[in-house]
Amino acid sequence: MPGAIYAEGLVKTFGEVRALDGVDIDVPEGSVLGLLGPNGAGKTTTVRVLTTLIKPDSGRAEVAGLDVLKHPNAVRRSIGLSGQFAAVDEYLTGRENLQMVAELYQLSSRDAKRRAAELLERFNLAEAADRTAKTYSGGMRRRLDLAAALIVSPPVMFMDEPTTGLDPRNRQALWEVIQDLVAGGTTLLLTTQYLEEADHLADSIAVVDRGKVIARGTSDQLKDSTGGDVVEVVVHAREHIPVADEVLRRLGDGETTLVEHTRKLSVPASGGAKLLAEVIRELDGRGVEIDDIGLRRPTLDDVFISLTGHSAEEEAAGAGGGEDADAAAPGHLRKGEQERGTGPTEEEQK
Repeated sequence: MPGAIYAEGLVKTFGEVRALDGVDIDVPEGSVLGLLGPNGAGKTTTVRVLTTLIKPDSGRAEVAGLDVLKHPNAVRRSIGLSGQFAAVDEYLTGRENLQMVAELYQLSSRDAKRRAAELLERFNLAEAADRTAKTYSGGMRRRLDLAAALIVSPPVMFMDEPTTGLDPRNRQALWEVIQDLVAGGTTLLLTTQYLEEADHLADSIAVVDRGKVIARGTSDQLKDSTGGDVVEVVVHAREHIPVADEVLRRLGDGETTLVEHTRKLSVPASGGAKLLAEVIRELDGRGVEIDDIGLRRPTLDDVFISLTGHSAEEEAAGAGGGEDADAAAPGHLRKGEQERGTGPTEEEQK
């Protein structure tokens, strides 16, 4: 039986761009699916199809047991959505924004005021509640938008990069809100480019690249798929990087990854402590001085490197964020934050 969020063979093109190329998704009721992938991979397009904002060229999808093409209005009544860009009225106060949304959901004036007050407190906006939204910082607007998405308690929630622009304290607060929602039975599809966020929140993860789901499983399953452990070496002198790279390639089980500014090389490896000792002996015999060496489990970043060939720490070419950054660096996946512009996505512009 299909889950609370289900999609099969979704295809969507924008001109010559094939944004979705047969996406399949199945999210059991009361669970969290983390949808991860490089910029421009099709995550936001998937969310927009599932939330009835755009129609797929082919394929089918159901949300809360409702066909998104046949019953779009019923689907909208069953979901909450927080998109990539904060959708708030700048000329209303924070309180007025939330009360307006509550009344659109047909809450009484009294209940709208009560719910707005609860959410303002929950998202640390109570002190700014009666200021106009145009005076809010980007992070405050983001929190207000998220609060608006939670005015009612929908059975299904979609959050498209919800913590972009939030500081660590408010990001942690949002994580707690998400965990409370799911504990109460809400089903959540979460797109994110923060790997630690997916690790922390998602029951399962689907990796999307070039409009296709290329891997899926729990965080541990995806990490195990990279094969064994990872050896990390920090060399003391930059000129020794090529030698260390050659040693790790020969003794490891795959391609090495270099973080240039920290002089850190990593390689998938099997053999545990015995292999680590062999690496140390080999580097010492080649005259390579090391500042640090260790053996660790794979991370989701290693999964992305393995699947897409790009590290989460790479910076997008042509900085500036948003979907333009996606176009500039289609394989980029970030851990840090970028400021986003407004307007249509790069896919839609095409």
